[in-house]
Amino acid sequence: MNAWLTLGIAIVAEVIGTTALKASEGFTRLGPSAIVVAGYAVAFYCLSLVLKTIPVGVTYAIWSGLGIVLITLVAYVVYGQKIDLAGLLGMGLIIAGVAVLNIFSKTAAH
Repeated sequence: MNAWLTLGIAIVAEVIGTTALKASEGFTRLGPSAIVVAGYAVAFYCLSLVLKTIPVGVTYAIWSGLGIVLITLVAYVVYGQKIDLAGLLGMGLIIAGVAVLNIFSKTAAH
């Protein structure tokens, strides 16, 4: 499987796991707790495959940057958490940083 697609799967699985983490209420609810474990298991397995191809620094920058943006958007939609202008600006800068890393950096495996 393509490393970039695998990284995308890892990010989505981590976002699902993190979303369920809040719903698990400190691991006191079985369903969401199981989703947390499964989400993180898939995420880290896929991440381990990605690291065979894409450098760890690039992988982690994309993983964490896009993960932050996605979980913030999911928290807004699912849990009604508010995002202020500074938060939106910061997430825009994260997306810009990931884009610069992928477009211009010679360390990114293309």
